[in-house]
Amino acid sequence: MKRNIGTFDRILRITVGLFLIIATTANLIGVWGWIGIVVLATGLLSFCPMYTVLGVRSCGAQTHADKDASGV
Repeated sequence: MKRNIGTFDRILRITVGLFLIIATTANLIGVWGWIGIVVLATGLLSFCPMYTVLGVRSCGAQTHADKDASGV
């Protein structure tokens, strides 16, 4: 997996994911809030499968380490 989520996007995903999980466990929102697990996971891993499908990268230019790992 190549990193395709930048720092700001990552912080936002972690924050929103935690908020959704906490709000769901506190019964402030419905069961749909468990989607926060996916949002949190993508933030922690710095990888979003949907970004790959859409060809989106929010982390800017590809680093040398990313190029070595991808073989490009």
